[in-house]
Amino acid sequence: MEPSMTEDCHFDSTLSILFDVRPVRPRGTARQAPGVDNLSRKPADRRQDADTASASRTSTLGRMTPHPDPRTGAAVKAADRAHVFHSWSAQALIDPLAVAGAEGSYFWDYDGKRYLDFTSGLVYTNIGYQHPKVVAAIQEQAARMTTFAPAFAVEARSEAARLIAERTPGDLDKIFFTNGGADAVEHAVRMARLHTGRPKVLSAYRSYHGGTQQAVNITGDPRRWASDGAAAGVVHFWAPFLYRSRFYAETEEQECARALEHLETTIAFEGPQTVAAVVLETIPGTAGIMVPPPGYLAGVREICDKYGIVFILDEVMAGFGRTGEWFAAGLFDVTPDLMTFAKGVNSGYVPLGGVAISGAIAETFAERPYPGGLTYSGHPLACAAAVATIEVMAEEGIVEHAARLGTEVVGPALRELAERHPSVGEVRGVGMFWALELVKDRETREPLVPYNAAGEANAPMAAFGAAAKAHGIWPFINMNRTHVVPPCNVTEAELKEGLAALDAALAVADEYVA
Repeated sequence: MEPSMTEDCHFDSTLSILFDVRPVRPRGTARQAPGVDNLSRKPADRRQDADTASASRTSTLGRMTPHPDPRTGAAVKAADRAHVFHSWSAQALIDPLAVAGAEGSYFWDYDGKRYLDFTSGLVYTNIGYQHPKVVAAIQEQAARMTTFAPAFAVEARSEAARLIAERTPGDLDKIFFTNGGADAVEHAVRMARLHTGRPKVLSAYRSYHGGTQQAVNITGDPRRWASDGAAAGVVHFWAPFLYRSRFYAETEEQECARALEHLETTIAFEGPQTVAAVVLETIPGTAGIMVPPPGYLAGVREICDKYGIVFILDEVMAGFGRTGEWFAAGLFDVTPDLMTFAKGVNSGYVPLGGVAISGAIAETFAERPYPGGLTYSGHPLACAAAVATIEVMAEEGIVEHAARLGTEVVGPALRELAERHPSVGEVRGVGMFWALELVKDRETREPLVPYNAAGEANAPMAAFGAAAKAHGIWPFINMNRTHVVPPCNVTEAELKEGLAALDAALAVADEYVA
């Protein structure tokens, strides 16, 4: 069978997602239009640019696609199985697809079968695969300066930091570069502890913050279990999720108020003087794209201010246009003290992540060394890709394009699918960031498969995934959910093609409804 390109995956006999297993601005200020480089142009013009640019690249797909050779694919697969140790996987139970190439919103195998990528890789190819301007920028940087140590001022690094800081909310004007999202979270937590002198970090159940030691400890899904022995100072709490409320709420207002009360009570019992940080994904991604109710993040901001706690927002998945804003924090008019990013910052073309740092926390280390760093921090190739990606997103109006398609196409289409498919319990999302909650029974909301199901217990979702692939889309599947997260510059025609395939696959899920 083929691997599911998703970051939420089952390991050993517990998680079955990555591989198919055989059985904003300162608070109080007015909102600004995103994409400062293009503010003189009408949003409609920028949206048209995104469709036109993406359609142009797609129209050359057949001409640019090499003729794959199945014999090469077999050799690639054999070498992989002999030598590659895959993450989050029982090594003997996986059968990864050998990928021959990718372009725009599609990739294809060595047999020539093409898939519309509804996963954006691992939700990072926000501008699609092989964008020519970003590829050219990487090539030009490699010809000029392939690498240089992080202690020096390098043009690509400085320019990437400037462009990112211009788009972050509030005074998050300092950028610490990392190699990805997990180490960005590691450093954000370290900064918070050093800034406050406190040991504890609070994070939500139903969350994912990365696979390194501290990042996986503050994660709220089953992947942390094997590492919980090293979780000193980590406390989990329930964030709002009305569809499966832990607070017996019936409205978003109730859910918000009760979740905030629960958080403040947790802080009180842990001892506010011991809590360094509260860490939240602005919109939890892998855990289910659970858009928080109005007022929740602002309420967390107030609680953190009340007790002198650092507020960290994880925008690794939600950032850089995914939600129809440069950062999802812009949807909620909230500014954290630290904000992590990765993935979409350069569409994953070269590994890059980072922490955007407020003035107050940056000042802590003005004359006191920050005890942390990375050999490849702000790598010139990665930063050149980031500069080009941000420029492309602004020039082509990709952020606005994602917002429009989410409002006008994806949201209405998914809600219409929910009306026709009894397996769909809830639709939620924004921009190019959506999830369908699949259930056996809408009345009881029993999930289509049990929590953390594997093997035969996961058969309904495996069947759904196989049907989606048979109809030409590669789905993002996590537990009982499928996420709709194509590239942010996917064309409207491509999107409708994928939604039609999703419609057909949901008919298979319907067969398991009680």
